[in-house]
This record gives sequence, C-alpha cells and structure tokens, in this order.
Amino acid sequence: MTSTSLPPGLARFNDLEESAALAALHEACASTTWANRLLAARPYTTAEDLYAASDAAMAELTTADLEEAMAGHPPIGRPEPGDPTSAREQRGMAGASEELKAEMLELNLAYQEKFGHVFLICATGRTGEQMRDAVRERIGNAPEREREMVRTELGKINRIRLARLVEEDA
Repeated sequence: MTSTSLPPGLARFNDLEESAALAALHEACASTTWANRLLAARPYTTAEDLYAASDAAMAELTTADLEEAMAGHPPIGRPEPGDPTSAREQRGMAGASEELKAEMLELNLAYQEKFGHVFLICATGRTGEQMRDAVRERIGNAPEREREMVRTELGKINRIRLARLVEEDA
C-alpha cells in the first residue's frame, strides 16, 4: 500500500485539540450532534472519509438537530454582517436588483411563516434568480418533504465548508 500524504488542512484538523476541532466543525454546521459525530470519528485518512462521515451524520439528524443546524444560517439575501462565509456563499444575491432583493425578503418571510425556519439552500454558485425560483417552488412542499430538502441542502453546504477546511494551506 502506498502512503499518500494528507492534505495539510485535514492533517491540521486531525491534530487539533478537541475544543478547537469542535469550534471548526461548528463553523461548518451549527448542529451539535453532527459536530460530535464527526469529532468522534477522527482521525480521517482522506477528505472523502470526512465527507462520508458528514453525510452519514446528516442522514441521522433529528428534527431538533436540523432546527439547530438551520439556526446557524442567515436568510438568503441577508448575510450576517461581518460573516465572510455567508457573504461568500450568498454572492449571487450581492448584485441583485432592489426588486429581486425585496421579492426574496417577501418570499423568505412567507417561507418562514409556513415552515418555522429560514429558507435554506446551498447558495454557492447560484444566482439571485435561481434562489428566488427555488424558494417559489419549495414553498409549496409539504413540511415532511421540505425537511428532507433542507437536510439535502445542509449536506451540500457542509461538504463545501468542510472542503474549505481541509484544503486550507495554513
């Protein structure tokens, strides 16, 4: 078996003290259950092992765990001030027209009224129009279907954030 070196970010993550590793995972996802599952499975030999552990943990989150994870995400079109991650991920809304931003605010409020949480979508690489179309489509979902859509979107977001963590050089 040939030995391959770990990506620097993954090696660093594996070597972090538990509290620092937990903090890094909480930056990726606000679910305590998800973070604890990933923490318990360290060390990871490949980034794919980390992503697979994330997917497995995401699949087993309860409704309460999902709610905790969603609470860490600002509404689309309104990233938290000073939060470079949400600003980067929601870049597709940055250049949106005032009309589109106002429509997204209205749709976000209607969605939140129906489902009790923010509209969550993996916004990376999506335009404002694509996000608007997605919320328009998903607002008609039954709550159970929407919960599974949220689980899928959170899984995508977590993978992107974990990739950023393990690919960091310093």
